[in-house]
Amino acid sequence: MQIIGRGTWLDKVASKLIEREKKLARDLALIKVESGLGASGIPHIGSLGDAVRAYGIKLALENMGYKSELIAYSDDMDGLRKVPEGLPDWLKEHLAKPVSTIPDPFSCHASYGSHMSSMLLDALDKLGVKYKFQSGAEAYKNGLLVKQIDIILSNAQTIGNKIAEMVGQEKFKETLPYFPVCGNCKRIYVAEAYEYVKDQMKVLYRCAGTKMGEGFVEGCGHEGEADIRTNAGKLGWKVEFAARWQAFDIRFEAYGKDIADSVKVNDWVADEILKYPHPLHVKYEMFLDKTGRKISKSLGNVLTPQAWLMYGNPQSIMLLLFKRIVGTRNVGLDDVPKLVDEYDYMEDVYFDKVKIDNELKRAKLRGIYEYINHLNPPASPSQHVPYRLLVQLASVVRDEGRVDYVINKLKSYGTVKEKTDDLVARIMLAANWADDFGKFEKVRVTVSDAEKKALSELIEIIKKESDAKVLQTSIFETARRNGLEPKQFFKLLYDILVGADQGPRLGPYIIDVGNERVAEMLTQYV
Repeated sequence: MQIIGRGTWLDKVASKLIEREKKLARDLALIKVESGLGASGIPHIGSLGDAVRAYGIKLALENMGYKSELIAYSDDMDGLRKVPEGLPDWLKEHLAKPVSTIPDPFSCHASYGSHMSSMLLDALDKLGVKYKFQSGAEAYKNGLLVKQIDIILSNAQTIGNKIAEMVGQEKFKETLPYFPVCGNCKRIYVAEAYEYVKDQMKVLYRCAGTKMGEGFVEGCGHEGEADIRTNAGKLGWKVEFAARWQAFDIRFEAYGKDIADSVKVNDWVADEILKYPHPLHVKYEMFLDKTGRKISKSLGNVLTPQAWLMYGNPQSIMLLLFKRIVGTRNVGLDDVPKLVDEYDYMEDVYFDKVKIDNELKRAKLRGIYEYINHLNPPASPSQHVPYRLLVQLASVVRDEGRVDYVINKLKSYGTVKEKTDDLVARIMLAANWADDFGKFEKVRVTVSDAEKKALSELIEIIKKESDAKVLQTSIFETARRNGLEPKQFFKLLYDILVGADQGPRLGPYIIDVGNERVAEMLTQYV
């Protein structure tokens, strides 16, 4: 089977995109991809995923020799529908106002919207993602969408009928797909736009109120007009994507299945009303929390990139988002350790320290590794230490000498050779984990009856023995007494204790981490 590009799903999508663009005979001098940034709540891993995956397509296009750019578009004209969990109650007085006009509850940015956008941009910066930021409020204010708004509102009746036909939503048969900001109460979505005066480029409206979430936001009764050449209003979602695609010449945008209906309508509006072939899409599933609930700003179960980066390196997030795009995934902070270790495994494959016979699998792993490193991989691998081992050693000492303690222990095991900036950074992340979570969930390993018996015997020895050499010898003897290959028994112990096939000499390790703690970890498996 032919390997496309670097053998990843990113390469397949980029190849399909170029093939489509050539059929459309469009200019390929600069291929723009887009990601929408929600600005109405605290950004989470799913929000970040939109932008990082679009960035991956940008990289894959560049790998093919094309110039590409990621537009990170913040929907900061959106109205605040609900106060997210944990934010102050005074925000309720600003419900239904554009988030770009609401004060920042953290008092460090110009508005609520700019604060939320900045959190996502901060995460992109920390990951090394290159993008061009576009504020929605600024786009409307500067008239960047005027041509598209004019065409859409001039065809509002046709669009309203088509929306009803395609997705069963009837309201745009009666009102325009445009939401003015009421000139009196300054809220959006509460004013019904009932007429477009084309020669004046103005929308006539009345502030009648609207259903929002489980409640109703009352209108103030004001009647007025909104100039489409300013940020006096915004297009509805059913048509705004299409306007952006044409205005910014977007060729690719992924989307989550929760907005599939909006994308379907926008594709039609782009193709038939604006006469702009809609971008290539990839549909992805949602990230769920560990209880199976959708990760949501309003539910308060948000997993932020900033929280992840307290415990995991940027590469671990990139791996989470680049591994695959299909399938729903339950994600939580307990995924950090295995993704940090999985990235190390990919690095070993890349530098041929681990041999993979399947050429397609090898190409895919190497390709994902290269994309994680922005197509500029390091010249040599870093020092790899299982995350669990770092956490366990960091748990022993909690003063300012903690990092040096861990490094000295690792040197004594022969696990690392020298102190490096990367190693120090990893120890500090693992130390955060040790301080905040302490224990790991039980590792899933299969343990035979003979192995359970051997573990039970070893646990009793560990509880009583304080000599590292005796402990090391006891592991061999316990394996042999129970008819087990010592090599296999050691592998089982490493799987349980450090989450890897191999690790430090276990005698000294048990003493360093603490006999009682090691015995407790092993007891879970008997």
